[in-house]
Amino acid sequence: MPLYEYKCDRCGQFDAWRSLSDYQKPLNCETCHEPAQRLFSPPTILSAGLSNVRRVSAGEPKWVKSGDREPTKPRNTVKTAGRPWMFGH
Repeated sequence: MPLYEYKCDRCGQFDAWRSLSDYQKPLNCETCHEPAQRLFSPPTILSAGLSNVRRVSAGEPKWVKSGDREPTKPRNTVKTAGRPWMFGH
């Protein structure tokens, strides 16, 4: 059952739960019982994409450098003979 916003000229704005079949039927103000006008209010849309990005990036492990775990020489070396732009295999 959706929540609709209404405006009474005397009392101001109020909310009312109405079924989808009753949304066009007139509604009286809860306080003064005068006819109230239904206001347009855009629906609340939650994007799952943004919350997932925040959740995934928050759970990523941090890069930790440890002195005993670093290699003593580089893994990929550049050969100067032949094709200098290719890595050795």
